[in-house]
Amino acid sequence: MTPTTRLQRVLGLPELVLFGLAYMVPLTVFTTYGVVTVQTGGHLPGAYVFTLAAMFFTAYSYGRMVQVHPVAGSAYSYTQKSFGGSVGFVTGWSLLLDYVFLPMLNYLVIGIFTHALLSGVPEWLAVLVSIALVTTLNVLGIKLVARMNFVLVAFQAVFIVVFLGLCMRWFAGHDLPSVTAPFFSGDAKLSLVLGGSAVLCLSFLGFDAISTLSEETRDARTMIPRAIMLVTFAGGVLFIVVSYAAALVFPDFTSFTDQDAAANDVMIRLGGHVFETFFTSAYVAGCVASALAAQASVARILYAMGRDGTLPRRLGRLHRRWGTPSNAVLLVGVVSLVALFISLPTAAAMVSFGALAAFSMVNLSVVKHYLIDRGLRSAGDLVRYGVVPLVGFALTVWLWTNLSGTALTVGLCWLAAGLAYLVFLTRGFRRPAPTLDLREDAHPDGTTETSGAVS
Repeated sequence: MTPTTRLQRVLGLPELVLFGLAYMVPLTVFTTYGVVTVQTGGHLPGAYVFTLAAMFFTAYSYGRMVQVHPVAGSAYSYTQKSFGGSVGFVTGWSLLLDYVFLPMLNYLVIGIFTHALLSGVPEWLAVLVSIALVTTLNVLGIKLVARMNFVLVAFQAVFIVVFLGLCMRWFAGHDLPSVTAPFFSGDAKLSLVLGGSAVLCLSFLGFDAISTLSEETRDARTMIPRAIMLVTFAGGVLFIVVSYAAALVFPDFTSFTDQDAAANDVMIRLGGHVFETFFTSAYVAGCVASALAAQASVARILYAMGRDGTLPRRLGRLHRRWGTPSNAVLLVGVVSLVALFISLPTAAAMVSFGALAAFSMVNLSVVKHYLIDRGLRSAGDLVRYGVVPLVGFALTVWLWTNLSGTALTVGLCWLAAGLAYLVFLTRGFRRPAPTLDLREDAHPDGTTETSGAVS
């Protein structure tokens, strides 16, 4: 039997939007709810406004780049084509920090919340079962993942509707505090709000994940940019609305029982322990959906890098029957076993650093491709391909500098390891770094169905 040599274009706009929302996890607002609320002095919704502004500019840049490079590989592909193989590799390496550890982050949280709901189930068992389930579904195909995402996102949507309904009932029966204080007040410190905004970048990784499905999307040049902007805007508005409602229900953030599980205080106030159980179930379902999307995305990053020889070529092969990058999917599953040993703060720090580094390079790639390489110089072009992406670059760097010392230390160590591997790969830069063959008919061995090879 002839092996499948290309990904299948089966996804449309609804599947892409659901994939992005599943990746973002609509309920992720409660993951860092207590921590960021305390960090910002009760201004979590205000921090989300800053983050949404920064992510909207970067989402625009992703949309511009996917129009010219509708292939798997995301920021790695865009940067490699704009700045060359070495810079592309470093960007891809940073992106791996984000993608590899995001599934792990979901598995960690699944273990924690499953154990909290069912004390007889140890965390390690919940982690192992979730890794096995998600890995199997991703091997079987992206359409199956899309169907599962629909179910899991729908469950979260039902919870959010019930949550907001209970909040409205609470508002009707209680005197509300200042309705503007959750966004900004006289005692707010901008530096603390921005520090919280940097942490909240984790909530917006769904638009980036969508770009990795370009080779499996019908009319990717049109659909991917639309889906990216829709998911970024819809997710941002949802996060702001939910966090704002929670802030009004529980304004005294200094009285959280446990800031890591502060969402439970809000749920108990709204509906008692029954509603708290409903929340935990919906949240775990959201984490499963995010793990499905995250593992699918990183597998396609590894597939793209394996296909061009930057990583072992076995990763760039597709399953004979299912047409999925099964080797890459299985590798992510194995790496995710680190969730049995790593701490949640360390995993979160790795994701934050990798995401912002990749976002910065995508913004610069727009300027390089459109203004420098193509030489576009009209006033409109200078705004679309110069001003807008440079504002996005400045905002992502601004947030990057507000990350914790732990995040910066771990991230820089990861980059150092990547540079060392690049030196080995290029024999001390005496050889060029492999560059990605962007043609859809590229075979895993570097050839194409027509002619040509990896350069």
